[in-house]
Amino acid sequence: MKTIEVKKPSGYATQIGPAHPALKEPVMFSLDIEGECIKKADFVPGMAHRGVEWMGMRRNCIQVMYLAERICGICGITHSISFVRAVEQIAQIQVPNRAHYIRSIVGELERIHSHLLWAGVAAHELGFDSAFYLAWRVRENVMDLLEYLTGNRVHYAIIQIGGVRRDIVPDQFPRIEESMKFFEDAYDKLAAVFLDDTTVQMRCRDCGVLTNDEARELCPVGPTARASGIKKDVRVDHPYAAYGDLEIDYMTPDLLTGEVRGDVYDRIITRLLEVKQSIGIVRQLLAQMPDGPLLAIPKPAVLLAKLKGVAGEAVGRHEAPRGEVMHYVRLEAGKDEPSAWKVKASSYSNYLSWIPMMEGEQIADIPIIAASIDPCISCTDRVALVRKDSRQILTKEELHRLSVEKTRRIQASLLK
Repeated sequence: MKTIEVKKPSGYATQIGPAHPALKEPVMFSLDIEGECIKKADFVPGMAHRGVEWMGMRRNCIQVMYLAERICGICGITHSISFVRAVEQIAQIQVPNRAHYIRSIVGELERIHSHLLWAGVAAHELGFDSAFYLAWRVRENVMDLLEYLTGNRVHYAIIQIGGVRRDIVPDQFPRIEESMKFFEDAYDKLAAVFLDDTTVQMRCRDCGVLTNDEARELCPVGPTARASGIKKDVRVDHPYAAYGDLEIDYMTPDLLTGEVRGDVYDRIITRLLEVKQSIGIVRQLLAQMPDGPLLAIPKPAVLLAKLKGVAGEAVGRHEAPRGEVMHYVRLEAGKDEPSAWKVKASSYSNYLSWIPMMEGEQIADIPIIAASIDPCISCTDRVALVRKDSRQILTKEELHRLSVEKTRRIQASLLK
């Protein structure tokens, strides 16, 4: 009897996404694996086309401001502040100091909200649903506070070109301080659950490592960069709004542990430290709140007339909970709408970090590694048509046809 030796392949390719229980938004990971180990990783975005910038270039600047806030449902004020900062630079509009302070207060409350939401999602990806419920129960308080201050739990509609639409008056300060005390008490509980739990440490320590050198090469932003020891924060490096008047520093994991490993655990530490930092920033802002008007140009009709008469280009920046966000705006005299509007969300800068984080790790670690950069796929995805020496307008029917074709191509690739 002849024996035939069959050699097993050393590795094989697999795909996760774009639709998968561990992924909250559509993105596809392409992985070469050997057993349970990821040898090579790549990702394929481009599954969500919203046409936000296209719509913005067909609206006046005040209308674009509300559209910008809807780029993200978690950190909407991030995009509205970035957009109005660019417009204000072009039109040379001086924002009142009180408005700067109110913008900063709402921005820091949104940072607390975003980090608490992320903590719950991260716990869920680890299978630690009791921590998920705890984090989101704490999150309810900041959403209630934002509703109390702005009238809305999501998309606060408080930003206006040249200032803010609502005041924060001294009568509201006690309610804000009550929430800050609540978050202080909750911080100790959350820190104990996320940092002292043995299972969390086993799943997150030395998992999904992004070294300092890799971070410098790939240029991530926000907590993803700071967790790898990169001291980068727009609020500190290029102070805007009220941040130039405050004592604020970079939050890196060594402040708590004395070392930087750049792993998932360090990214948890960084966000928890930033929640505590934001509590202190809000208190500083309330203590130093100046008097004065809320808007440089109170009447919208006058504001639109001024914007129609200016021309130029500028970039507005804001340190979002996920990292630096940039909005490029170009205005032309005589036009109501921007002639160009380009958004760079923070996740765009953080995506490439996934590759070194995943390579060498286990398949089971993909959900928490993917979640550890706090990705926002729909914030980032845009559709851009490039045609040499020609222009093309896609109808609704043509877009639908192309979408169907792309879906079929993806389905066919998954069946191979």
